[in-house]
Amino acid sequence: MLGAEHGFAVDDTEDAGRFIEASLTPYKAIVFLSTTGDILDAEQKTAFERYMHGGGGFVGIHSASDTEYHWPWYGRLVGAYFASHPQIQHARIHIEDLDHPSTKGLPVTWERTDEWYNFRGNPRDVVHVLATLDETTYSGGAMGSDHPIAWCQTIDAGRSWYTAMGHTKESYAEPLFRRHLLGGIESAAGLAPGCPSGDRPR
Repeated sequence: MLGAEHGFAVDDTEDAGRFIEASLTPYKAIVFLSTTGDILDAEQKTAFERYMHGGGGFVGIHSASDTEYHWPWYGRLVGAYFASHPQIQHARIHIEDLDHPSTKGLPVTWERTDEWYNFRGNPRDVVHVLATLDETTYSGGAMGSDHPIAWCQTIDAGRSWYTAMGHTKESYAEPLFRRHLLGGIESAAGLAPGCPSGDRPR
């Protein structure tokens, strides 16, 4: 839907067999939309790594961080692994980067309902944090006063963007969440500014 509205082509598949180098090369960005578990074999993983080494883009949405726990490269790519979540509830988000395409135009304090992830570690030291979750506004947070919820990074000459939001189907009808996704996709695809140039490639 975003593609049709904003003039870019989208192919969707659940066929991991399409993860071969020749098939991935034409794409500006690969989106993992609520993936979970182990989804690629060794050859497909190599193709994905080469795609990113060649300057590709990655977008991870929600349970993309609940994917490929035993693949260290993917752990770096997504930025942090899922640990737990409380029940779906309303919470407050604080936007840290007001200039990134995925957060520009969002309220500095953004309130919405979703399934809020806790992570196995805080990714702040290795990613550029775009937004954090205010644990005082909901029950079940386990990361304390610094709880990143969306971030980006440059990795292996490619671009990575992740948001932990997007569990509920209602999210995808929210104009502000759709703006958040569009900016993330465009930045990962190199169609809009990405992470600040001062961030170190990993």
